[in-house]
Amino acid sequence: MDNKSGMFYAPKGKPNPVVSPGEFRIAAIGLDHGHIYGMCNGLIEAGAQLDWVYDPDPAKVAAFQQKYPTVKVARSEQEILQDERIALVASAAIPSDRCDVGLRAMSHGKDYFVDKAPLTTLEQLERAKQKVAETNRKYAVYYSERLHVESAVYAGQLIDQGAIGRVIQVLGLGPHRLNAKHRPHWFFDRDRFGGILCDIGSHQIEQFLYYTGAKNAEVVHSKIANYHNKQHVKFEDFGDATLVADNGATGYFRVDWFTPDGLSTWGDGRTVILGTEGYIELRKYVDIGREQGSGNVYLVNGEGEHRLNISGQVGYPYFGQLILDCIHRTENAMTQEHAFKAAELSVIAQSNATQIE
Repeated sequence: MDNKSGMFYAPKGKPNPVVSPGEFRIAAIGLDHGHIYGMCNGLIEAGAQLDWVYDPDPAKVAAFQQKYPTVKVARSEQEILQDERIALVASAAIPSDRCDVGLRAMSHGKDYFVDKAPLTTLEQLERAKQKVAETNRKYAVYYSERLHVESAVYAGQLIDQGAIGRVIQVLGLGPHRLNAKHRPHWFFDRDRFGGILCDIGSHQIEQFLYYTGAKNAEVVHSKIANYHNKQHVKFEDFGDATLVADNGATGYFRVDWFTPDGLSTWGDGRTVILGTEGYIELRKYVDIGREQGSGNVYLVNGEGEHRLNISGQVGYPYFGQLILDCIHRTENAMTQEHAFKAAELSVIAQSNATQIE
């Protein structure tokens, strides 16, 4: 996949199956965003068997088949939903359509694994919550900037070990490269992609909740702007927000579509986590000016200054945990409450944002 485009960010890890072959069967419905490849890679490495794919666009299906040659092409979504062997449906449909795909999957007894943003309105959120309660199925979310980034996984482990004490502030920077000429039409329509804070901002809000251990938060202020892409009147290329968690921790994040062409990757994503006894900085995808660009963790605490490159050392435990959660009906990968709260706050940040002209 093109390292220049975040839309096709699809990490590959080492196979670490948690189930036997054929024990956990999955299908993909909706290939509108390239994250579907990362979602399927992670599940397959954890032992899932990818049986089916459906999308109305033959070109997208053909590209998917090239990546996963053994997958069967369904004639309709219903053909997948009626296959009782399928335990989980993964989807990266257009964001405004993702909730409805999930509702149909859960109504047919499938767990659901969806790309972020998992939904675009509070009305969709309520319907998703109701369906989870009705069916006892999972509405899991691929918040890839934490779940599929080794430095981000390792930061969580350091925090759990008490390496920086109590987390009191999280600063997130989520720049992305626009690649406008390669983007589909829906990408520039706020009603369909949800807005910049709902979309890529959801990564940042999820990380804030996770690293601080918060159950809830207030969006104190948020802003959106279209500074440089006025030809797309329903698009936003900049957004930021400030949050205060229910445990007193604070957060600020900025997301944008201004990654310059000279950067070696699609975005210089960074996270700074301040604790009472130290701090962590993550340089996730690039560490400009260094040969070991991705996967760098900087830790400063009472024991000293540490620069750690953990690429290939931590892996992506979420996917195996998700599969086992689906089998055993547990919540070790991510709680449903957490997944929905990050989505809710993203929608609120978007809908309440001040528009900067």
